[in-house]
Amino acid sequence: MASLLQILHFLSIIFLLFCGVATSNQIPKPYVVYMGSSSSNSVEHVQAAESAHLQLLSSIIPSEESGRISLIHHYNHAFKGFCAMLTQTEASILSGQSNIVSVFPDSVLELHTTRSWDFLAAESGVRASPRYDKHVPSDVIIGMVDTGIWPESPSFNDKGIGKIPARWKGVCMEGPDFKKSNCNRKLIGARYYNIPPASNENKASPTKATGSPRDFEGHGTHTASTAAGASVVNASYYGLARGTARGGSPSVRIAGYKACSEEGCMSSTILKAIDDAIKDGVDIISISIGMNSLFQSDFLTDPIAIGAFHAEQMGVLVVCSAGNEGPDPYTIVNTAPWIFTVAASNIDRDFKSTVLLGNGKTYQGSAISLSNLTYAKTYPLVFGNDVAGSYVPIYEARNCRPGSLDPKKSAGKIVVCVDDDPTISRRIKKLVVEDAKAIGMILISEIQRGVSFDSGTFPFTEVGNVEGLQILKYINSTKNPRATILPTIEVPRSKPAPVVAYFSARGPSPLTENILKPDIMAPGVAILAATIPEREPGNVPIGMKPSQFGIKSGTSMACPHVTGAASLVMSVHRGWTPSMIKSALMTTASVYNNMRKPLTNNSNKSANPHEMGVGELSPLKALNPGLVFETTTQDYLQFLCHFGYSQKIIRSMSNTNFNCPKNSTEELISNINYPSISIGILSRHHQTTKTIQRTVTNVGLSNSTYIAKVHAPMGLVVKVFPMKLVFFKGVTSLSYKVSFFGKEAPSGYNTGSITWRDGRHSVQTVFTVNVE
Repeated sequence: MASLLQILHFLSIIFLLFCGVATSNQIPKPYVVYMGSSSSNSVEHVQAAESAHLQLLSSIIPSEESGRISLIHHYNHAFKGFCAMLTQTEASILSGQSNIVSVFPDSVLELHTTRSWDFLAAESGVRASPRYDKHVPSDVIIGMVDTGIWPESPSFNDKGIGKIPARWKGVCMEGPDFKKSNCNRKLIGARYYNIPPASNENKASPTKATGSPRDFEGHGTHTASTAAGASVVNASYYGLARGTARGGSPSVRIAGYKACSEEGCMSSTILKAIDDAIKDGVDIISISIGMNSLFQSDFLTDPIAIGAFHAEQMGVLVVCSAGNEGPDPYTIVNTAPWIFTVAASNIDRDFKSTVLLGNGKTYQGSAISLSNLTYAKTYPLVFGNDVAGSYVPIYEARNCRPGSLDPKKSAGKIVVCVDDDPTISRRIKKLVVEDAKAIGMILISEIQRGVSFDSGTFPFTEVGNVEGLQILKYINSTKNPRATILPTIEVPRSKPAPVVAYFSARGPSPLTENILKPDIMAPGVAILAATIPEREPGNVPIGMKPSQFGIKSGTSMACPHVTGAASLVMSVHRGWTPSMIKSALMTTASVYNNMRKPLTNNSNKSANPHEMGVGELSPLKALNPGLVFETTTQDYLQFLCHFGYSQKIIRSMSNTNFNCPKNSTEELISNINYPSISIGILSRHHQTTKTIQRTVTNVGLSNSTYIAKVHAPMGLVVKVFPMKLVFFKGVTSLSYKVSFFGKEAPSGYNTGSITWRDGRHSVQTVFTVNVE
């Protein structure tokens, strides 16, 4: 039996823990207070709203802490609200007020970090007419919410571009290293924001911005030039990937919104950037950023979902990356139906670096390595666990974990590491080996080798398990194993391509399985685009100038490909709504690779819609889709009802008197007019037939007849009624129903498609049905 002292000691620990939690809850930190749709944008209204928000803060913040009665950000154009320093208690009080939709902590979001456009054009099988070529004049404006921009890049040259659209209301903010003259007819706007530092959470942040729109990470410059960069001939990364670098629509305008730093992107700043972009007059917002999938919450505490909803309401298309947490299912982010969510694929170009062993055998690995090693000289070759530090477990050394290698043992040698520990990235392993004074590194990794790692000038290559086993056998077969790693060479026209990238986040959406996510797939592996001049030692080959271009991978790189394609479609069809453009790109996507076989994933298995969405982006086909699915604000409001939000909240968000249907359930989400179909649960036991409806709008010839063709898996009965849609003058929209019966279907997700054809167009709707 426990003694009295032990009991008192235990109670004292509980007391301290409780007090610690209570105290931590009272430490002020940034919170976002979201108050729904904005009713007016007049100067008087904005000033009155700001005054009311300050008054609201003064009613809950103690007078002795009046310094906290200030706004870090104030939202007043597309939606209303603010960001301020609050305690958890104060945030809870605000969340209970009738005029407030949601209150949530200002969390940190993650960055989802040439030839690609030519590859997309070639794979589309469509010959572009002169009207639709890459020089089509455009007044479309893309807002890039990212890490800023490097204005001196040749990708932002405005030669041959017309006057800035008169409707543009944005600014070119100045800073110590950024002048108004850095903006031009291509880069027409640049903003930057304060990001409250993590170490300053208990202090009110200043409202006056400090810094500049200049990009110091390279991410924002890369994504902006991918979406809409001007054509730059003879672009390359130190000779690799040489060719003409350009965006999807080179005459489109760019506005940069620097909302992120190397530490990430604050929720409140993302919201402010979206609100400003809408106010400035952008047509498309591109966001290669998202929450960590483990911390996803509902749509009303997700800053991108909130901002994108109001952008869509005001006619602005929002394109987002799906995230880089693949290949596991349920890892996708940015899944609201009003967001265009993009997965990543490779293109038909690879980068290889060969390992030459002392016995004369060679093994081709994957890498972007600017190594200066040659055939002429080899170096001692060792396995990581053979150069482990004292008392270091073998598991850590073979994985090249930080602190695991002994520099005295590894200096001047090529070290072989394995990838048993997914928590240690390739970049970290490379830094560990480099810090241990090794001459180079060979990584054995089956899953990652499809995405070439940029090791700078440090000799590096990555081989699969089969090649890796042969290298390890060689090490154990001789007393003096030696090797060299040759510089990277480019391998053009590689097959198969596209392939779903291993890192690309997968669906289904963890929030609802009745909307198919991702929406579409686009190039996101080893993409050449503009970047900031790299000046860190080891990243620039000796005797060369820093490159103006970089090769990066991620859904961050896939997202701006769709942004660029959307801007091209918008340039040709100025009257189309965001959902019409989204539909055109989705229903014309390709499901075949450059071997004319169905698309595959990184495991060489058939790709499914939760990996690739409806397929690979095919921009030129989208210019003439035939039919489109218009997803209206009414559809999105019904989605919110079916998801479970109250009618009061939805009215506040939409500034309408919208009424939710009497029988709102999550399964009815499948019925909103989306360009794809997803059914989260179809019961086979009750012999249930699930019927959904879709409405299409004819944007082709007025007199057209479309016939439906169903591609369904064995056992799933799919019927379309009617099977024929006849359009004529005065009839531009028609509805049809699709029924699904799964009594004989296998358990789990069954996928297929419905394709409408009129002899000129092929309009494909992909479906996923989860049979239980």
